[in-house]
Amino acid sequence: MSYLLNEPSAFTDEMIDGFVAANRPWVRRTTGGVVRSAAPTEGQVAVVIGGGSGHYPAFAGLVGPGLAHGAAMGNVFASPSAHQVYAVAKTAHSGGGVLLSYGNYAGDVLNFDQAQARLIAEGIPCRTVTITDDVSSASPDELHKRRGIAGDLVVFKVAAAAAEAGADLDGVARVASRANDRTRSIGVAFSGCTLPGATEPLFTVPAGRMAVGMGIHGEPGIDEVDMPTADELAELMVSRLLAERPADAQGEARAVVLVNGLGSVKYEELFLLYGDIAKRLEAAGVTIVQPEVGELVTSFEMAGVSLTLFWLDDELEELWSAPASTPAFRKGARELDTADAASTDAIDDVDRIEAGSPESQACAETVVRALAAAKTAIDDNVDEFGRMDAIAGDGDHGIGMQRGVTAAAAAAEDAFGQGAGAGSVLEHAGDAWADRAGGTSGALWGLALRAVGQALGDQDAATPQTVAAGVRGAADEVVRFGKAQLGDKTLVDTLLPFADALESEAASADDIEHAWGAAAVVADRTSQATADLLPKMGRARPHAEKSVGTPDPGAVSMALIIRAVHHVLLEKGAHNG
Repeated sequence: MSYLLNEPSAFTDEMIDGFVAANRPWVRRTTGGVVRSAAPTEGQVAVVIGGGSGHYPAFAGLVGPGLAHGAAMGNVFASPSAHQVYAVAKTAHSGGGVLLSYGNYAGDVLNFDQAQARLIAEGIPCRTVTITDDVSSASPDELHKRRGIAGDLVVFKVAAAAAEAGADLDGVARVASRANDRTRSIGVAFSGCTLPGATEPLFTVPAGRMAVGMGIHGEPGIDEVDMPTADELAELMVSRLLAERPADAQGEARAVVLVNGLGSVKYEELFLLYGDIAKRLEAAGVTIVQPEVGELVTSFEMAGVSLTLFWLDDELEELWSAPASTPAFRKGARELDTADAASTDAIDDVDRIEAGSPESQACAETVVRALAAAKTAIDDNVDEFGRMDAIAGDGDHGIGMQRGVTAAAAAAEDAFGQGAGAGSVLEHAGDAWADRAGGTSGALWGLALRAVGQALGDQDAATPQTVAAGVRGAADEVVRFGKAQLGDKTLVDTLLPFADALESEAASADDIEHAWGAAAVVADRTSQATADLLPKMGRARPHAEKSVGTPDPGAVSMALIIRAVHHVLLEKGAHNG
């Protein structure tokens, strides 16, 4: 559990403030995260990393000379939004292009990909290397589906060293990809972790047992065994990773070894474990090069450890050995130079709101009331959504939805107070939802609200047909960026049928409340029908069978919000009548 916090919803922002205050020689704050304190080197490739908070020293602790140029920081266990990633990358960029690198999680991929598209559209060259080192998260035949855990560090380090050595963007991406291809990790857990402000852990491990393959966001392991001795655990982990030696590293005998504590396992225990691991690797003919033992990628107070093997060649060894100095990682002698540190954020983050027409402002008022009703509905069900999500996922859906809808409702009210029309109110709400919620769900809700807003605009009165067109646009955007299809057990299983039904009902409708109400019945039915489906995407996919019998929380929360909006529309219709 978290012992020190103020308001749980402000935990991440307050943590970042404190982190920057304690590490000013290395980092300064910018929109979306942190960048190096020193002004960027002109023409150098900027390596921008990121992910959810709660994993320190990943990701902000790895920003500094010789390592990352910037880190986008999402909420706890939630990816940063596309806007946050874009803002950090724009600030870090100095003419050489940007390499984005992060763990391969659906929310991160969705948001980083959107940020990359925006950077490229503005003429900034950008490449991406996702990290896929966790051998427990997918089979060797599906390496691209594996998630990133402690192997993040070696990919970030190699990429940044190449950038500092003067490599161009293609060269930096090449060595980063090669490092990822030659990195394998496995993790285990002895107990769960608890999000700040939560009263229950995301998962539990029975006393005397150990979960094998545990993810750093609380994803359940792939196996559960009796608690081993340190020597037995070393045997389990080493044998698994040696069996996974990459094909192009079969002739290599050199490897970096990372023994990583996930939060509650202390350094003395990690050193004991490393001794047993080292003996087994040396007996297998592996030469260990510059190992690291400690907390590298954590998961709050989760009791667990992971082992990473990074198979070297001459080029990768030179890059791994290059000096670096960050708040949490030091290698060799590296001078800090903050004399030219920029003092202000390079991103103009001020939103300009233009007044909407009276007709659109009337619709905007309904939008504000609808988002307030959605917030109430989510607040009333946040614990149930967390319970549903924890069955096969990481248990944070309720908290993420609550953060998102709260921010969206506040942003909508603020924009409406400044005279915005319905389109601008929805677009501001969508951006706020994505920024505060993070993760896949936050990004998709942000896209959906913006799409509806773009269809409504700020000048014309809303009609059933324009609302239906906006919902159709939202569905199209969610499918395009989220990649899910009907039957994948996601919110798409509610959104697409709802969009179809609303279009059909609105085609000849005189008022939106009756068309929306008929389509809401479809949303209720299809959300509950997801109980019979197997998840094919996201964090629940590796434990698909566990979710059978339980509806998808994303589909259910969407149906709940659709129903809450209908109540607001009925009240508006009754008032108008």
